[in-house]
Amino acid sequence: MTDGPGRGVLIALEGGDASGKTTQVARLAERLHVAGRDVVTTFEPGATDLGRGIRSLLLDGGEPIDPVAEALLLAADRAQHVAEVVRPALELGACVVSDRFVPSSLAYQGSARGLGVETIEAMNRWATGGLEPDVVVVLDVSEEVAAARRAGTPDRMEREGPRFHADVRDAYRKLAAERGWVVVDAAGTAEDVAERVWAVVRVVVGSEG
Repeated sequence: MTDGPGRGVLIALEGGDASGKTTQVARLAERLHVAGRDVVTTFEPGATDLGRGIRSLLLDGGEPIDPVAEALLLAADRAQHVAEVVRPALELGACVVSDRFVPSSLAYQGSARGLGVETIEAMNRWATGGLEPDVVVVLDVSEEVAAARRAGTPDRMEREGPRFHADVRDAYRKLAAERGWVVVDAAGTAEDVAERVWAVVRVVVGSEG
């Protein structure tokens, strides 16, 4: 990243639905606080006032959404998210831990939806002003584990069939190998997974703890 001296660190936690991202964002933030870091936790889609409306359109309805429209809505959410939450926090030197970022769109819309990774990447490069995470951690679980973790009323993405979720998992693994993302086994206890995530992140933030 080249945003200048004093810039914070952007950490993206990624993975399929029910891979444990929300839990691990909270645990990683606590670990970073203990290590003396200023931390901002956030998520996509829906972290801003505008984003909440977009999230409702994307996830709450039952009507089909064209894949291109889906990708554009996510890019719009991300543009507002970066402008309103992520960049200001980075400029203050914070560690920003985000539950999803551009890699989600590459895996879901670019690969699993078949829109093309390069197309989705170009769209999101424009939406974010070229902002990229300093580290991407992909939480990897089987569909069997993910299905057992899901609770409550499923959202529109969660209602996609097993083949779609398998395609998303395969996309993350392939993209990780190509782009230097770190795949972490997210099966097991939350504590065990948190240790695996911290082993990756501590190197990036330079913590000895």
